[in-house]
Amino acid sequence: MPPELSHIDCWIFDLDNTLYPASCDLFSLIDDRMGAFIGELLGVDRAQARLLQKRYFRDHGTTLSGLMANHGIDPHGFLDFVHDIDLSRLTPDPALRAALKRLPGRRIVFTNGDVDYAQRVLNALRLDGLFESVFDIHAMAYCPKPDPICYDNLCAQHDIDPARAIFFEDMARNLVPAKTMGMTTVWIDNGSEQAGAADASAFIDYRTDCASGWLNTIHGDTSE
Repeated sequence: MPPELSHIDCWIFDLDNTLYPASCDLFSLIDDRMGAFIGELLGVDRAQARLLQKRYFRDHGTTLSGLMANHGIDPHGFLDFVHDIDLSRLTPDPALRAALKRLPGRRIVFTNGDVDYAQRVLNALRLDGLFESVFDIHAMAYCPKPDPICYDNLCAQHDIDPARAIFFEDMARNLVPAKTMGMTTVWIDNGSEQAGAADASAFIDYRTDCASGWLNTIHGDTSE
């Protein structure tokens, strides 16, 4: 472990496009389900539904938060519907599992999704049993990343000292609150999200296109 990371005792990971490659493109499946949900809810066509979906994501952090704020929907029904997707695009990553197991301290998933979906993804990746907890959108009280409140709640509920934590995330803007509160940050720059990356550059400590490769590098294994 590099000396500059020797103080880390809590390893926090985003889920989608962070613990698996963006090339799996699960979000395209979720995206289609979101469009169908909005279209049915509001009686609009797919083009209108997509415009609303993206506006809510931009303005509220997640499409769900926008729908809750503007239409008072039940979050459980929405999440069950949009996450009802085929996960066969995911394949186990033995190198990532091995690298995660070697990390000193605790491991936590921090996701704007929900626990049920996160557990299905972890199971498909054969990463089940490695994480102490999944801090999800319900635990956030529906204030999603990058709202600083949910980072504060994560640390409070799990007794995390931000100065001893590191956060891995594919969306650069979601690293800003983490770095501001004292966490070390790793941007998984895999092409899944480029908007806002320039504005967040001062809040990024490390940059990689693959969590597995980066973790194996800090373990001293340069063969990855």
